[in-house]
This record gives sequence, C-alpha cells and structure tokens, in this order.
Amino acid sequence: MRIVTDYELLISFLSMKRTQISETPGLIGQKVKLSGWVDVRRDHGKIIFIDLRDRSGLVQIVFLAGNKELWAEAEKLRSEWVISIEGQINERPEKMQNLDLPTGKIEILVEKLEILSEAKTLPFEVNNDGYDVHEEKRMKYRYLDLRRARLMKNMISRHKIIQFIRQELDKLGFVEIETPILTKSTPEGARDYIVPARQNPGMFYALPQSPQQYKQLLMVSGLERYFQIARCFRDEDTRGDRQPEFTQLDIETSFWSQDEILEMIEKLYIDIVKALAPEKTISQIPFPRITYKEAMEKYGNDRPDMRKDKNDKNELAFCFVVDFPAFEWRETEKRFDAVHHPFTRPQTDSVEELKRNPGEIMAYQYDLALNGSEIGGGSLRTYRPDVLEATFEIMGHTKENIQNKFGHLLEAFSYGVPPHGGIAMGLDRFFAILFNEPSIREVIAFPKTGDGRDLMMDSPSEVDEEQLKELKIKIIKTT
Repeated sequence: MRIVTDYELLISFLSMKRTQISETPGLIGQKVKLSGWVDVRRDHGKIIFIDLRDRSGLVQIVFLAGNKELWAEAEKLRSEWVISIEGQINERPEKMQNLDLPTGKIEILVEKLEILSEAKTLPFEVNNDGYDVHEEKRMKYRYLDLRRARLMKNMISRHKIIQFIRQELDKLGFVEIETPILTKSTPEGARDYIVPARQNPGMFYALPQSPQQYKQLLMVSGLERYFQIARCFRDEDTRGDRQPEFTQLDIETSFWSQDEILEMIEKLYIDIVKALAPEKTISQIPFPRITYKEAMEKYGNDRPDMRKDKNDKNELAFCFVVDFPAFEWRETEKRFDAVHHPFTRPQTDSVEELKRNPGEIMAYQYDLALNGSEIGGGSLRTYRPDVLEATFEIMGHTKENIQNKFGHLLEAFSYGVPPHGGIAMGLDRFFAILFNEPSIREVIAFPKTGDGRDLMMDSPSEVDEEQLKELKIKIIKTT
C-alpha cells in the first residue's frame, strides 16, 4: 500500500484553495477556485457572462449552455448572490479584452458552481461610487455601502497607512501601549460621554476625550517613547470633519524638544505620502512653520490652506502653526481657559508672571494643517507641579477642585517627572484629504450621521427599566 506523504497532502490541499481574483491574471491555463459576489450578469444566448467580485477585484466568468445542469444553476444567479466556482483561466480573444480592468485580458470558464447565499434586491446599487444616494440610506445599510469599490479601497488604504505608521514608529523605538477606555471625567475642553458604574451606584466613568493624562503618566513611568492608534470620544456638536468617536495617532516622548517632535512628524508624513500615495505632490518640503499670529493676520484662521492651486486634488500643502497663546478669555464665564488644554507648557517657568499676565503668555503649542484643515495638534507639557496648579487656578478651579480632578497627576509629578511632550494626529481627517473624500464619514467603516446617530444599529436608544433600576438611574422626562 502506498503511503501519502505530508507534502502530497499539502499540494492536494493547496490545489483546492480559494484564489483571490487579483491573482488570476498570473495563472492563465490553470484551474482555480474563486468565491465572491455576483456583480453583474449578462445573458448572450448560449453564453452567460458573470462579473464576479471579491475584495481584491473583479473578473469575468463564463457559463456555456452545453452543460445543461450547470447552465440551469447559472440561470438562477442574480446580483449580489454569493457563489463559489471552479474553472480554468483562459486568455480572452484580443478584440474582447478590457484593458481598463486588471483582469480584463482573461476570463474563467466555469466547470463547477455552488450557490452559497441568495440576496434580495438591494436598496441601492453598489457598483458605482454612491455619492448620489442619500447619506441616511447609505448609513442605514452601511454593510452594503461598504461593498462599493471606492469604500473598499478607502478601508484597505487606511489599513495600509496605519500599518506603515506602526512600522516606522517601531524603528524609532516607540512602544505601542493601550490606555483605558473607562476613565475619569475631567475638564479637557469638550463634554465627556459618561458611563454609569453599576457596582458603585451614583458614580460614573467617562470615555476618554484623548489619552492625555495616561500618556503623560507613561512618561513618569520611564517608557520615554509611546504611541497608540487611539479611539477618542467627545460629546460635541458634529460637523463634516467631526464624529462622536474618532481615531488619532497619539504620541508622547520624554526629553525631546519641540523641533525634534515636529521633525519626526514631518518625516513620517512625507514617508507615508511617498510610499502609499505616490500620485500626490507635497507642495513644500520642509513644511513651512508660521506663528499663530502670522496665520491669523495673513489667512484669518489657524489652519491655513497654502496650496498653490486649490483645484489640484493631488496637491498636499502641509504647514506647522506654532506659538499659540496659552490662554484665551471667556467673556460669558468671566475667566481664562486654556487654548489647547491645561497640560500645555507655557513659555515661562515663572508662576508670578503666569498669574500676572495670563493673556499675554505664549505656549509651546503646535498644530499641523493640511489643505486648510487641522490634522494634528500637540504641545510640550507642563511637568512642574507648581506651574500646573497655577494654570488650573487661572482657569478658575479652586484648590479643592484641582486636588479632586487632578490630584493623581500632581502626586505622580512629585516622584520625578521628565520634561515631555507629544502630539495627536487626526487620522480620519488626514485620510479624507488623502483619499479626496468630502467627509470623514467616507473613511470610517461605521460612522455616525451628522447629528450623531447610528442608523444601522438604531442608536442611541432607550434601555429597559430593569437596567435603569440596576444602575440606580431614573429618567426625567421633559415635555
């Protein structure tokens, strides 16, 4: 009796392995197994042509009437049915080749068909760009909307850029660390989303507006170089470039100067564009650096659009804006507030000067603008406890409130804290500009609508009375 070797078993297994459509042009003459969705069906008498689609692309498959059983199954096929086929890859006749398609020189003659899943008629077509479909309908059926080649490309490109970022920061000695999602509510500029703590009735967690305090505490721990692809949550009015939850590249470093941080970010973004968006042109390298005052005087905002040709979709005009004011006066509240956040280091170490002239003090704050949008912001951080306390006092906090909200950070700083700073880069905004999309909703897999609703999951939604009782929460209904 002949013994089948492991190698032969592997070859047998691989021969039945599913092939991705993008691989088929290099396999002419071979038999393959493909699986995917019926994109388009065309009947031509005794030939049925199907455009079969998977994540990697589109290919034409062919059914001939000679095989009656196979033909009968093929006649059933409709758009968006999920099928698996086996067949031979053949080169198309020269006059029938489609040179606009990566697989346009080949077709697969089907020998075996399996219908895996039928589909009812979709609420909209998915083999176009979808811009003409009402956005609320697209959000309700987002899992169908994502079948579009445009959105599929956006998701894959997003993935590739994030992986590139991880690799580049790893080379620079950065450590990727996850920070908590359930944290403490602290005043950092926007409203917090709060989460009731069932085991501690009347107490609440907050979802992080950013990992700001955690990343500073990681610097106290001595890790020196941290990054995270961080999920952030802010309960604020939504716009085209905002979402209740969003993704940022979060970075913190110890012992680095402002120039070193900006130079690192500049190189990272230049390398991203060169490696993954070579069709784009960066209009000026090194990135221009202008002060906040210059930006406001010349452009009327702190995110200047410095493109030479604003109609050129492939022009990327990066610009650093530096030297922001440390504080701004809130007339309605009759108090100063931090322009960036309270942890930003002012350009003075004198507590007396800080308290005497808060409106005139500049900060070690910097933003990165791209084509008129802010895509990142950061600062050197205050690491002296006395300066940090003075900052909170200028913002109107009492000593008791400072201790209650930020006592953990002040105590951490009493154990030896290095000078540190960092930056948070808004990835969704960057992707939207890079992919020529009108909104960040086009580069997020499952976004909320403009008013913060998830139409697909029907949220936010009510919860049942038992859950509220368990949490010791009562709903006060208003007329």
